[in-house]
Amino acid sequence: MKQLIEFIPLIIFFAVYKTVDIYAATGALMAATCVQMLVFWLKHKRLEKMHLITLVLVMFFGGLTMFFQDDAFIKWKVTAVNGFFALGLLVSRYGFGKNLIKQMLGKEMTLPDAVWDKANVAWAAFFAVCGALNVYVAFSLPQEVWVNFKVFGLLGLTLLFTFATVLYLYRHQKTEQ
Repeated sequence: MKQLIEFIPLIIFFAVYKTVDIYAATGALMAATCVQMLVFWLKHKRLEKMHLITLVLVMFFGGLTMFFQDDAFIKWKVTAVNGFFALGLLVSRYGFGKNLIKQMLGKEMTLPDAVWDKANVAWAAFFAVCGALNVYVAFSLPQEVWVNFKVFGLLGLTLLFTFATVLYLYRHQKTEQ
């Protein structure tokens, strides 16, 4: 259920874009993200760091988009989020010695640190590539293509990469046990 709630603002963004325009969709995304955070807060009495980062970036880039009536800002939000996550994974690991992928999944699996490190770097690289790919699609192709890429392309890539990561981790878990 939690995963479904994560996608509600994106679904609302897409639906409003298809029926109105990018600016109405941006406003709807901002409102839906705020409601989503309120629901999480009421249910869990806290917000995860990822949620806070997403909320701040949606409000910042969405606000700029609405104020200047320039869709370039909302397009940059996707790259900023991906860049922030890539940087967060790397700085957390190599600056503070904390592997965030291991912290998220380490309770479920026991693996050597080298395997966790490869997964961490792979996810950082994945986020960086998604951010760069977003820049290309957003500023080289029509807005309609970018919206479809943002909603379906990045989601599909993330699901595929998640599946590949699970296979990689599972393969090493079997070997270790």
